[in-house]
Amino acid sequence: MDAVLVLDFGGQYAHLIARRIRELKVYSEIAPPDLTLEEFNELGRRFKVKGIVLSGGPSSVYDSGSPKCQPFIFDLGLPVLGICYGHQLMAYMLGGKVVKLDKAEYGIATAFIDRPLGPLKGLGPVEKVWMSHRDSVVELPPGFEVLAHTEYCPIAAMGDASRGLYGLQWHPEVVHTERGLDMLRNFVFEVCGCRPEWTMEDFVDKAIEEIRAAVGESKAVLALSGGVDSSTTAALAARALGDRFTAVFVDHGFMREGEPEFIVETFRKLGVKLVAVDAKERFFKALKGVVDPEEKRRVIGELFIKVFEEEARKLGAEYLIQGTIYPDRIESGFRRHSEKIKTHHNVAGLPSKMEFKGIVEPLRDLYKDEVRKVAKRLGLPDEIVYRQPFPGPGLAVRVVGEVTPKKVEIVRRADKIVREEVEKAGLARSLWQYFAVLTDTKSTGVKGDARAYGYTVAIRAVESREAMTASFAKLPYDLLERISTRITNEIPEVTRVVYDVTNKPPATIEWE
Repeated sequence: MDAVLVLDFGGQYAHLIARRIRELKVYSEIAPPDLTLEEFNELGRRFKVKGIVLSGGPSSVYDSGSPKCQPFIFDLGLPVLGICYGHQLMAYMLGGKVVKLDKAEYGIATAFIDRPLGPLKGLGPVEKVWMSHRDSVVELPPGFEVLAHTEYCPIAAMGDASRGLYGLQWHPEVVHTERGLDMLRNFVFEVCGCRPEWTMEDFVDKAIEEIRAAVGESKAVLALSGGVDSSTTAALAARALGDRFTAVFVDHGFMREGEPEFIVETFRKLGVKLVAVDAKERFFKALKGVVDPEEKRRVIGELFIKVFEEEARKLGAEYLIQGTIYPDRIESGFRRHSEKIKTHHNVAGLPSKMEFKGIVEPLRDLYKDEVRKVAKRLGLPDEIVYRQPFPGPGLAVRVVGEVTPKKVEIVRRADKIVREEVEKAGLARSLWQYFAVLTDTKSTGVKGDARAYGYTVAIRAVESREAMTASFAKLPYDLLERISTRITNEIPEVTRVVYDVTNKPPATIEWE
């Protein structure tokens, strides 16, 4: 099977490159930046590497300790595409020059295409691209030519067509680069000569075999939240292990309105062996006095695992299966050169010592829309497949500051209003997420001709494809007004409603 290897230099979008290539039905896998020749040859026994991509990253090529690839990468005779840091690294290692510009480029930029070769084949003279850099290539390596430039970046794209080596300063993998997928398509098919042979059916078979190989003849418990990630994992585990696994649902008290009942009823109807645990008091007690969001996630993660350990002992299970997906892991800084953004309760929030023999995460390299495709193939109902993403720690990370039962109830009621109005307006399928956040800010208001002093609720609604980037949704004003009016009328403790108009980046989708 043809494949394109992506060397991950720690960029937030490194896995997104592989995900885009998979969209083209070509297999792609992530490898460490300092991949050795022996490791490369080992990968070659599993699939046929037809090209290599060097990802972006937060480092500068001149920093001590900055990640570098092995020189043999450029001597394999394979096409190589450098993106952002990878573009700079290619120039640096092959004899070019990289400097820090006086002016950075962050966000949408206009690229002027000088030579439409390689990845740029078929593009127009001007393209909208997404930049995120300050360092820039200012002198070409021998054999290269300038393919594109921007107002501030003289070598925004470069190439040596005779060797199949190309560099792009911008990010073709993000949706904000309008023809980014065309650029990757050109590289994968025109430059590398790959054949489209990889499908989600291949992933399903591989995931089932992975679960069986990891668990063996032992029993496993499944961390079930009712979202599409854990539900898809449940379906895979059911096929892999049969009656040797049990889905365990922990009600930590931070679920949305009506969710605990929906989860239990739905999965019992599906015939899944399910254990429901009421742990609300334990979680609220553990979070008493905790304000820092990182500590909040860590506390939830530790108690989350403890509850599972208790159930696993009762069931005789030795393995924990989780629905962790790639955005969870990349924001937790799981790779050596990645920057940590926040801890996810089922990744870096895990305690260092656990009673399980191991944790199995079959969806760990997938994005949300890929998970939905797998879920559809597995026959899960649409109510689960298209359920909007919900963080593992639940409403606890939608309460800014200390978490109390009263605050959770306020944000739960506000969230219910947001969901009802968005769904009534017919916008649910077009939005990635839409929810309420209870801030720690109070302000003065007037209710019933009397002064009121209450909480501020923030509304967050975003559009996205894979959660690595997101744009705030331009909701109609009349919809925002209905949401605001209902929240301030129906929740006495709230006096003000605001709307979050920040994209990701610079913000994350969740507030904590």
